[in-house]
Amino acid sequence: MLVIRLETPEDSAAIRSVNEEAFGSSVEADLVEKLRSRQKYTLSLVATDGDKVIGHVLFSPVTIGSGNTSFRALGLGPMAILPSYQKKGAGSQLVRAGLQECRRLGYEIVVVLGHAAYYPRFGFIPASTYGIKCEYDVPDEVFMALELRKGALSGRSGVVKYQPEFNEV
Repeated sequence: MLVIRLETPEDSAAIRSVNEEAFGSSVEADLVEKLRSRQKYTLSLVATDGDKVIGHVLFSPVTIGSGNTSFRALGLGPMAILPSYQKKGAGSQLVRAGLQECRRLGYEIVVVLGHAAYYPRFGFIPASTYGIKCEYDVPDEVFMALELRKGALSGRSGVVKYQPEFNEV
């Protein structure tokens, strides 16, 4: 039975393993560890099957700015599921639980740099629709935004700046 819960310190090694297996490298796992060690994340959830951590999602603060104005949002990612559990709904459950918790915590906006065919199922649309751009040169369809509160991006625009940790990996 799949259970989604907050990360605990005992989950660190399993989270690293999940990210390495899901992405085929240590880049995302290194990013998670840097954000965790510097306490630069907002929400970290794991999906478990029995005692086994099979998935992980991280939400971190980002800044969206234009000129002299800026506002805060959350960046979703990385999100990883062990390959043997992929395409079985675990990732969708994990993302939905994370978005629900972000909403409960009072956050209004989430951005993601991810698969164009995956994230729209949760309501993400190209961030450019709102006048939001990524600080990295990425295709429009892979940088998306979601209003957790309807109208949260009304009249707002700018460039998303990730934390320095994203650029160090």
